[in-house]
Amino acid sequence: MIKRVVNFFGDEEYTIQRRRLFYLLLFLVVAADFFVPREHAEYPWHRLPGWSAVYGFVSCVLLIFVSKFLGHQGGLMRREDYYD
Repeated sequence: MIKRVVNFFGDEEYTIQRRRLFYLLLFLVVAADFFVPREHAEYPWHRLPGWSAVYGFVSCVLLIFVSKFLGHQGGLMRREDYYD
């Protein structure tokens, strides 16, 4: 069983199936957000369906770009043979 899971996420032949699966899961998360009651939302943007998914995605992308910037331009990253 675990071998099938590892092969599914590691082999190139399952790329299209993986991508379809992830898009389906993304759609299900956003669609499920339409059924959440929002009577007790504290801020107006919390009442928007799909807000949590969009906020999470933008936060992850921003975190990646900031860390790449700090690593390359901020001098935190070193050459591969730095200690040689």
